[in-house]
Amino acid sequence: MGWLRTLAIFGAASATSGAPRHPRQDAPRRGLRAGLAALVLIIVAPAGATAADMPEVLRGSYTPTYARWEGFYVGGQAAYLSGGADFGNATQSLVAFILRNTFIEQNFGVSRWTTLDKRDANSTGFGGFFGYNSQWDDVVLGLEVNYVKTNWQALASDSISRFSDSGGVRYAATVDASSSFKLIDYASIRGRAGYVIDQFMPYALVGFVVGRADILNSVTVTETETALPTPPGGIIGGVGPTTNTEGRTDKIIYGYSAGFGLDVALTPNIFMRAEYEYIQFFGLGGTQFYLNTARAGIGLKF
Repeated sequence: MGWLRTLAIFGAASATSGAPRHPRQDAPRRGLRAGLAALVLIIVAPAGATAADMPEVLRGSYTPTYARWEGFYVGGQAAYLSGGADFGNATQSLVAFILRNTFIEQNFGVSRWTTLDKRDANSTGFGGFFGYNSQWDDVVLGLEVNYVKTNWQALASDSISRFSDSGGVRYAATVDASSSFKLIDYASIRGRAGYVIDQFMPYALVGFVVGRADILNSVTVTETETALPTPPGGIIGGVGPTTNTEGRTDKIIYGYSAGFGLDVALTPNIFMRAEYEYIQFFGLGGTQFYLNTARAGIGLKF
């Protein structure tokens, strides 16, 4: 850039050199030469100048103010899980099997009685993630695989008894039920859409989730049929007490997820993450199960 400075000095010097002239005759020439020198600087300087030689306002237009997120990344995370399991229909099929082809089941629907309620539980977990981002200016779209290992567990047990009179007979039934659900781990394939603001990238996500769980349901049914009036009527029939148990280990469950999060670039290759995700699981044989998860992680971009 030295030659540009020389050119400017030369223009300024030319404007004042030469033989002495009348001030009114010399002023237009000096103004013309100085103007030509300034015009040359304006036209030529951008072609040969580097970003470092430009004013601050011009340098900003050459360097993006947002971080680059494009490419592969990998990271680790810790999670806090708060969820609920609704066991209201967990033992329905077991009761129906015990009372199959009985008058009390066909007429009073014992298997449809709601014996167990909903239980909430909290747990922690840990895991990792990896994925790929594509970036268009400040818009980021990505695909990610996320994994969490946990020990979330909910238990429920209760008993219900009812009776009904029909045709001179009192039909009475008692159902003792228990159920447990333990989530071992789960993985999700998630699509993400983010918007870059300086080194921050807030994003939204939706995903498909596959997990493993241990599920144990047990029920004991006692049914009696007593002639009316009581007393002095005696028992004329009944079922049980009969127990039916169903256990499934490492059962594959599935569901969907949705949430939002924030990635923060600490350096060009290292970032931190904070995230919330809601997960709804299906395929539990009568148990409804959902999770609210909060996560914090750190990752490496390639």
